[in-house]
Amino acid sequence: MDNREESSAFLKSRRDRITPEQAGIAVYGQRRVPGLRRGEVAMLAGVSVEYYTRLERGNLRGVSDGVLDALAQALRLDDTERAHLYDLARAAGGTATARAKKKDAKTVSVRPSLARIIEGMPEQPAFIENNRLDMLAANPMGRALYAEMYAEPALGANTVRFAFFSPAARRFYADWERVTRTAVGALRVEAAKNPYDQELSNLIGELSTRSDHFRVLWGAQDVHIYREGTKNFHHPVVGDLTLHHERLDLPDDSRLSLVVYNAPPGSPAEDSLKLLASWAATHAQQEHEQEQSADADS
Repeated sequence: MDNREESSAFLKSRRDRITPEQAGIAVYGQRRVPGLRRGEVAMLAGVSVEYYTRLERGNLRGVSDGVLDALAQALRLDDTERAHLYDLARAAGGTATARAKKKDAKTVSVRPSLARIIEGMPEQPAFIENNRLDMLAANPMGRALYAEMYAEPALGANTVRFAFFSPAARRFYADWERVTRTAVGALRVEAAKNPYDQELSNLIGELSTRSDHFRVLWGAQDVHIYREGTKNFHHPVVGDLTLHHERLDLPDDSRLSLVVYNAPPGSPAEDSLKLLASWAATHAQQEHEQEQSADADS
């Protein structure tokens, strides 16, 4: 896996964002670079300028953990960025882990037991997602929350396609800018972790081709890992609601995650979820009646 361009762009973007003042380096005269110079990063990391230049040109093959840690400290990487740097180095080295990911890069199905788990959460929107942010399974509340996405089959129940391609997404996500930024960061993390995932590469290529906004965010080299958090929605039926979410990665090699949205007891969002559940039940009954009518006519 030749990821030199990706590695080079990431290191340079992190170097450009740090000012000499932040790094405790005295400044004399005018500077032609927005952040640190290569020599200054090399000094902070305790390596030669020649060696750091090689690294920033994207050659991370064989770099030791000690050097990676020194680089992370010099560039002031947070935990997510540090992990991303390690993923880039592993991919560049063609390690056993990277080769295993190449072998395992395939479509993963949702086990029936997982589907039953989310179906057993009737009051909370719940999903099973893969590392490309495809919603492989959703309970009735989940499908009701993302009704506008499911109304567009061409999106393939993919939340990133929905965010960037559907006009409805800008209304649905009250903080659309943050949602799109974190989604791109999550895809970048996955691309480094799974460099042989062809479906992931195809998705990134599709987004890059069709969305100017995606290309801008992708070029920023930012990374993000989904954990817990809060999202603000404007649902077409129940209106505004703020929901907390938890994302639990499954402890296997499937790269699937369980995502559950919830609302604090007694909050306006809890009332909105109850209204959403009522609408979802009515909608499901109508679909069932339509199917029965269609079967009777055939």
